[in-house]
Amino acid sequence: MHTIDRLEKWSKSFWLLIGFVLILGLGLLDFLTGYEFSFSLFYLLPIFLVVWFAGRTFGIVASTLSALVWFLADYLSGNQYSNPIIYFWNTAIRFGFFLIITLLLVALKKALQRERELSRTDRLTGATSVDFFYELFQAEIFRFQRYRHPLTLAYVDLDNFKAVNDRFGHSVGDQVLRTVVDSARKELRKTDIVARLGGDEFAFLFPETDQLTAQALIPRIQQGLIEEMKNSNWPVTFSIGVITFITAPGTVNELIKMADDLMYTVKARGKNAVSYLLYKS
Repeated sequence: MHTIDRLEKWSKSFWLLIGFVLILGLGLLDFLTGYEFSFSLFYLLPIFLVVWFAGRTFGIVASTLSALVWFLADYLSGNQYSNPIIYFWNTAIRFGFFLIITLLLVALKKALQRERELSRTDRLTGATSVDFFYELFQAEIFRFQRYRHPLTLAYVDLDNFKAVNDRFGHSVGDQVLRTVVDSARKELRKTDIVARLGGDEFAFLFPETDQLTAQALIPRIQQGLIEEMKNSNWPVTFSIGVITFITAPGTVNELIKMADDLMYTVKARGKNAVSYLLYKS
């Protein structure tokens, strides 16, 4: 999947050029080998590449070119039909076949993209899913190890969330979780990540963020969350453990556990507070 992600970053013009070169090469091979050999299946490769990496419009162009090149190779190789119109009929059939493949590939890619987005998003809250969060966190650890920029992780637990479910019902509890994500995103930067780790526990990841910045940012987020809860008369507060890493951290699981443990020290001291830790290893 990561290889495909990298390939998709290449320009559409590049993939269009690759497709055209492959199609013309196949046409030349088709012509040189004569009409007794067929290379029809191989035309699907450049069509696939162009559709997948350049889009439907360019895919239709590639399908058209493939049909035309095949027509020229068929005609110039000396293949004779009982009626000249058969050349055009066969070309139209081939174009129709290529076009159907193009549209099917477009539909398949859209379906895969939707599935991919769903797997990366928590369906209830719209936050980053826990699995995708682990991927993003690991990528940030690699970046940290290379550039040594500070990295901050906040582990957030909703105090009294069970009381909300018991008193108002699970539908209101779901609304509380969605409100947490929506409210937090108002204060988060575009590079920051909010993820739902499960139940009523969330993680905020702040790339290139030192402890001083975190100490200015986290209370603002917490205050915004508390105001949202008060506005809806929900008896929810927030216990938060915040770790800033300035030396090479360990694994994702280890770091999340550290932040989780720090959050539980907050709950043990009475909840609704923030505890900070500077990790130096």
